[in-house]
Amino acid sequence: MEKLRKEDIPQEAFDLYDYYCHNKLDRRTFVEKLSAYAVGGITVTALMSSMMPDYVNTRTIEPNDERMQSSDYVMYDSPKGGGQIKGLLSKPAGKGKFPGIVVVHENRGLNPYIEDVGRRCAVDGFISIAPDALTPLGGYPGNDDEGRTMQAKRNRDEMLEDFIAAYEFLKNHPDCDGNVGVVGFCFGGWISNAMAVRIPDLKASVPFYGGQPAVEDVPKIQAPLLVIYAELDERVNAGWPAYEEALKANGKKYEMINYPGVNHGFHNNTTPRYDEAAAKAAWDKTIAFFKANLK
Repeated sequence: MEKLRKEDIPQEAFDLYDYYCHNKLDRRTFVEKLSAYAVGGITVTALMSSMMPDYVNTRTIEPNDERMQSSDYVMYDSPKGGGQIKGLLSKPAGKGKFPGIVVVHENRGLNPYIEDVGRRCAVDGFISIAPDALTPLGGYPGNDDEGRTMQAKRNRDEMLEDFIAAYEFLKNHPDCDGNVGVVGFCFGGWISNAMAVRIPDLKASVPFYGGQPAVEDVPKIQAPLLVIYAELDERVNAGWPAYEEALKANGKKYEMINYPGVNHGFHNNTTPRYDEAAAKAAWDKTIAFFKANLK
């Protein structure tokens, strides 16, 4: 079946998909509501097929890319979280020690898109680790629907501990120079904000369309922030004004970019929510931000 173009999918369908992705609609209700937009020769099946992620044709960095020394799975200790956590550790080519980036997945585990982001960090000169918070439940199951169901079974604060442990693992890795930042998407954006609160020596945090921390926790933030939002993502954006007010009141270093005309998940190149121009601009900004602060 030929996939629909992004332009052929109504914004209301994207909004429904967002609710479905964040467990606010079950699959049956999602399909029922989506049927209202199956008009003009567009079927529900075509809408569903076009909105689901394509992990086959969207990889941008191969695991054996010559710009990397390696990209291999490792296990690390997370005593306050899931015990033992699996992560993809990607190292740049070259000698010496490298600044590090923790890459935090969405609400569905370490899927191929996030693994690809980890490798993108490596080819840009950073050693990265992309943990899988689903490890205690058997790991990412191979599809996002089951991944979301599995992740909903874990405690959010325990998963935060898993990513804090990843920070410590990476900071102390023999190939890391000790300067570590974090980037995360959706759930990972919330984790990135939370790590900025919890880790005093975190060097930089880039939350992509992530939930904001409690305003009373903002004084604890020491890392500079690059906060990325999508204009059409009203659900997440609603928390920004209070967050910004607290950042300003406490003299925190931050920059916010709200990319116009794009949806939550616009950086994810595996679904039609992807916006190539905004994703490239946001990623270039992210890498420049890390290069300026991870030193």
